[in-house]
Amino acid sequence: MIIIYHDVGGAHSTAIAANLHINRLPMDRLPSKKELLDLPTFDKVEKADLGHLLYIGQDEFGAKVYTLGRKYRPDLVIPAVEDMYSALHGDGEGLYIVDTHPTVNLPMKIGGFTSRQLKWVRFGRPIVTYGSIKAYMDIVNIVKAVKNNLKVGN
Repeated sequence: MIIIYHDVGGAHSTAIAANLHINRLPMDRLPSKKELLDLPTFDKVEKADLGHLLYIGQDEFGAKVYTLGRKYRPDLVIPAVEDMYSALHGDGEGLYIVDTHPTVNLPMKIGGFTSRQLKWVRFGRPIVTYGSIKAYMDIVNIVKAVKNNLKVGN
């Protein structure tokens, strides 16, 4: 089983979702700034990482959890991932592709753009971290829904 959390840049909402999924972040409270900044991929994904699956870890169901930065073309990237999975496994069973972009708020967009695109990390990182904490419980809800679907399937 494979779970892929995706959004535009793959550095913020996806990093949080994937780390929530593998129980590296708490579901029952907001994380500290340090907890977010200590994540291996939070606000650290580079341009060369876009379009690549980044392995985050394995969950309690044995599923492998990845993130994917797919820019503004989910209509091209997601079908390619689904087709490749089907070609390798015979069908799409066991593949969960989850869009975290709906949780991205304005501070996340501004902070993420200035930190990742403009390379103004000292300016953008505090803004994107603030926005990520504001969006955190929305991301938790997405991950809870995925995990509930996995429980039903197991």
